[in-house]
Amino acid sequence: MTNEPYGNDPVNRHEWGQEPPTPPATWSPYGYAAPSDEGRSTLGLPTTGPELPADGRARKGLRGKGLAATVVAASLLVGGAAGVGGAAAWTSSHDSVQSSPVLTQAGGSTAQAAVTGSIEKVAQNVLPSVVMINVSGPDGSGSGSGIILSGDGKILTNNHVVALAGKGGSLSVSFNDGSHADAKVLGADPLTDTAVIQAQGVSGLTPATIGHSSALQVGQGVVAIGSPFGLDATVTSGIVSALNRPVNVGQVSQGNATVYPAIQTDAAINPGNSGGPLVNLAGEVVGIDASIQTATDTSSGEPGSIGLGFAIPIDEVLPIVQEMIKGETPTHARLGIGVENAATSTGAQVTDGAKIQKVDTGSAAADVGLKAGDVITKVDDHLITSSDGLVAIVRSYRPDDQVSVTYERGGSTHTVQVTLDSDAETTNS
Repeated sequence: MTNEPYGNDPVNRHEWGQEPPTPPATWSPYGYAAPSDEGRSTLGLPTTGPELPADGRARKGLRGKGLAATVVAASLLVGGAAGVGGAAAWTSSHDSVQSSPVLTQAGGSTAQAAVTGSIEKVAQNVLPSVVMINVSGPDGSGSGSGIILSGDGKILTNNHVVALAGKGGSLSVSFNDGSHADAKVLGADPLTDTAVIQAQGVSGLTPATIGHSSALQVGQGVVAIGSPFGLDATVTSGIVSALNRPVNVGQVSQGNATVYPAIQTDAAINPGNSGGPLVNLAGEVVGIDASIQTATDTSSGEPGSIGLGFAIPIDEVLPIVQEMIKGETPTHARLGIGVENAATSTGAQVTDGAKIQKVDTGSAAADVGLKAGDVITKVDDHLITSSDGLVAIVRSYRPDDQVSVTYERGGSTHTVQVTLDSDAETTNS
């Protein structure tokens, strides 16, 4: 598994606070579409305005000059034998030398009204709330996407989209109406791969409507909107292919990894879509497009969509977004343990889960008697089959939430109630 841009060093175990394991597939976290030679590149409550819920429960290959620095030139191939559809009427004066065609078009010239719940209607409603973000910094330049949260220019995107700017770079935003504005970072959280930026000197913007990712069902129709390969205002559609898919896109800092319980979709997500919205057919934002899975080696160039895209569930990150808007340091829930994948057997029974390798002194896990060697198999109603799965689910909660943890010890099953810690005073989450 290749984790870009946070590194791809494989390890055999995962501890919260240590390097993550190599997932069984290649996750290509997408943030940037390279510019051309001309410069292109919680449980949340719904809201239609700048106010976001204050509480709740809850990648990216940088495509740009300098980091995955391959500039892809996209060609549009037009068929040379395109037919004239509908009523193409041919008239002639019956003179084989003087005859000439007269082409007429069927139907009216007025566009049909979009039907509520259609992809067309979703696009009309959501496009004004989606922006293209242009980034330049010491290591290169590129572009990603963003979601307007407030009329005065607060915009949600991925951390990996804005990270290229570093400390001395610049951000600018292109709006759907063709206008532009400079922007600055209000807050960023590498652990959830989210960031909030502020567009400068703007007002009267159209905020996106925030929905509930917890209400999604597998097979439900969804739409992705963003700027793949620098092509702004691009709309693609598909379905929800799976829910709570643990996606590990690599190590950030202090040994922590970015892992989230992703919404999997076959809506096309490509470099430059990162930070843009995944919306339901009511036009409500249910996820933040962030990464895809690739089937080939990406070293020779940036891959495109193969129908396996991943979005960060909006429910999981709204409280963190609120913290960033307020200028606070984002906080995350934590058990205080180190884990690895487990596949233990007792006779004919095989137990999958997250095997505890260590328990931090004074942690939430220690308080309820969890020990090294225990295998966690469930958190509330969420089955745990891997270490990444446990990390993703715990991160979907908030500090001080109480959860039910089921684990195996010595062939017996036990359940304890745990009040989750906060990582506010520690780097090990």
